[in-house]
Amino acid sequence: MNNNFSLQDIRALIIDIDGTLWRGNTPMSGLVPFFDFLQQRGIAFVIVTNNSVETPAQYQHKLAGFGIDIQIDNILTCSLATADYLKREKAGATIYVLGEKALHQILRQAGFTIAENASQPVDAVVVGGGTALTYDNLKHAILLIQRGACFVGTNPDLLVPTEEGLVPEAGTTLAAIQAATGVLPTVIGKPERMLFEMAIEKMNSHTSQTAMIGDRLDTDILGGQRAGLKTILITTGVDNERTIPQKKIYPDAVFSSLDELTEAWRRKL
Repeated sequence: MNNNFSLQDIRALIIDIDGTLWRGNTPMSGLVPFFDFLQQRGIAFVIVTNNSVETPAQYQHKLAGFGIDIQIDNILTCSLATADYLKREKAGATIYVLGEKALHQILRQAGFTIAENASQPVDAVVVGGGTALTYDNLKHAILLIQRGACFVGTNPDLLVPTEEGLVPEAGTTLAAIQAATGVLPTVIGKPERMLFEMAIEKMNSHTSQTAMIGDRLDTDILGGQRAGLKTILITTGVDNERTIPQKKIYPDAVFSSLDELTEAWRRKL
C-alpha cells in the first residue's frame, strides 16, 4: 500500500462492475454493506464499466435485484462514452456495429444509422463485447474497415470474469480485426481517459479526493493513475497481489474483498 494514501481523504469513488461488484449474476460478498456505507457517509460515486452488453437501465435493475437502489445517472458505460465520442467526431453517421442489443440501442438513440452488412459503405465500425460474434459479422466488419471505415472499440478488455471463469470480451474481437486489416482501433473505455473524465464531471469531484476501485490492473488501476486518481485494487476478479509485480502496475491500496475495504474504511472515520 502507498504510505501516503488514506481512505479518510476519499470523498468520491469511480467503481468498476464486473469482478468488483459481481461475477456474472453472483454479487460479491459485502456488496450491500459497501453501498450502505457510501450513502451513509455521503461519499459520491459513479459506477463505470467497460461492459457494453447492458444499458444503464439494465444495470440499475440488476443492482436493485441485489438490494441496492441507485439513480441511473450514477451509472456510466463504455457504450455511452462511445456514443459521445462518435457524436463529436461523426455526428449522424452511418455505422456498422458488432455487439449486443444494448450497444445498438444506445447508438441509435444517439442519432446514428446502423447498417446491417457490408453491402454499402459506412463511416465507422464499432465493436463491443458479448456473444453476438459470428463469422458473418466479423467478415462484414473487416470488409468495411478495409474499404476505409474508421475502427472504434468500446473497450480493450480481452477477458471478462464470469461464473465459468474468464471468457472473451471486446478486446479479443478487436485483436482479430486488427490482425486481419492492419488497422489499429480507437479504443474508448478504460484505461483511456474519457470514462474517467465523464465520471469526475458527473460527481463534480476533484481528482485529489477521488479514487478508482476495480479488479483489473491494466484498465481500472492504470486508467485511474493516468487520470490522476488514487487507485484501489479489489482482488475478486482478474488481478491480485501476484500479478502486481508481473504487470508493474502498483495501486495505492489492495483489498481482498468489499467487506475488507468497508471495514478498513469504517475504522478510519
